[in-house]
Amino acid sequence: MARGVANQILNAVPGMQLVAVANRTLEGAFRACHEAGVEDVRSVQTVRELEDRIHRQQLAVTDNAFLLCEAGNIDILIEVTGAIEFGARLALHAFAHGKNLVTMNAELEATLGTVLQHHARRAGVIFSLSDGDQPGVELNLWRQVRGLGLEPLVCGNIKGLQDRYRNPTTQKAFAEKWGQNPWMVTSFADGSKISFEQACVANATGMRVEQRGMRGGDFSGHVDELCHNQRYDVDRLRELGGVVDYVVGALPSPGVFVLAAHQDPKQRHMLNLYKLGTGPLYSFYVPYHLCHFEVPLSAARVALFGDQVLAAHEPTVDVITLAKVPLKAGQRLDGIGGYLTYGEAENYAVARSEDLLPQGLAENCLLIRDVPADTAIRRSDVVMPQGRLCDQLREEQDALYPGSEQSSRTVQQVLCGKIL
Repeated sequence: MARGVANQILNAVPGMQLVAVANRTLEGAFRACHEAGVEDVRSVQTVRELEDRIHRQQLAVTDNAFLLCEAGNIDILIEVTGAIEFGARLALHAFAHGKNLVTMNAELEATLGTVLQHHARRAGVIFSLSDGDQPGVELNLWRQVRGLGLEPLVCGNIKGLQDRYRNPTTQKAFAEKWGQNPWMVTSFADGSKISFEQACVANATGMRVEQRGMRGGDFSGHVDELCHNQRYDVDRLRELGGVVDYVVGALPSPGVFVLAAHQDPKQRHMLNLYKLGTGPLYSFYVPYHLCHFEVPLSAARVALFGDQVLAAHEPTVDVITLAKVPLKAGQRLDGIGGYLTYGEAENYAVARSEDLLPQGLAENCLLIRDVPADTAIRRSDVVMPQGRLCDQLREEQDALYPGSEQSSRTVQQVLCGKIL
């Protein structure tokens, strides 16, 4: 993704200048620049070197991403790691130095998005998930549908595969074919990624899930048909404030969809005239998502208009950790898309009341009791690693939002009086 973003900015976005690339290894940073056709690239180790390089309009690379936060002549940062602890540290460092931040890190956004929004607002900067990947595309569609006067009740994602027992070994060949990380590919296959993505959408819109793991399931038809197959009860959707969901195998793949209702019979008549059917649900969709192609546009929205693509408000949905295989006391949990756990979307209030372990915090946790396969892991089942910023931020977020079913407006009013 980072190489794709770099190539897009350098070769297809007039008026935007890529000034620096940070990567854990300089080799990877140089590769991103060279693949985009830029040969005049030099590594820097200090803020002064970086600022001088930018002033000369010469591309710089570094293995210290925090230099980019500190450079005075950078307008906006784009974070493309998928790492929660590192992403959180980078975000706070960026905010402290007055930098706007666009991220493709759905795992970070779903786990800590609300509290990071508070820190960004206090610093007077903007933090936003990007367009291009499904959550951003869904939010754009959700806003469009609301702008037409309809009531969005389902925000949906279309998947091609769902098998919670996939692991980096089973996904190795596919990952190698497409030049991707087997762990990331596994997170797509085992349902963890879709859970993080839809949690992002829920926390930005106030929606919830109908049940643990969402309704999901195979659906071989077009998403238009979801309006008429009695999959959803409109009254129940309204009671929940709308829901996030996904289907496997539907068309148009790999797109996103919004199902919406309209209360005005005159407008329902016109929607039928315009071939959207008789309701009560109406289908809107985008038949693709183009990931890195659209990320620079997100940066432009933030830098030029102060406009967020997707930003968490009250946390309504969390991603909890379930055992992929039988787990034994003494095991240390691996990361997202690994061998030992998978993630499922659960309503935040339920996750809090049952003391469930967020998957975004599960890596390196030490089990202190056995956990059967397909069982949700509780915080009390593990010993958390010491000294992690992500745990501190999550405690702050949980204190701000104790998991009640208050309206977002009430919670926001209380918070405005406390910390904003």
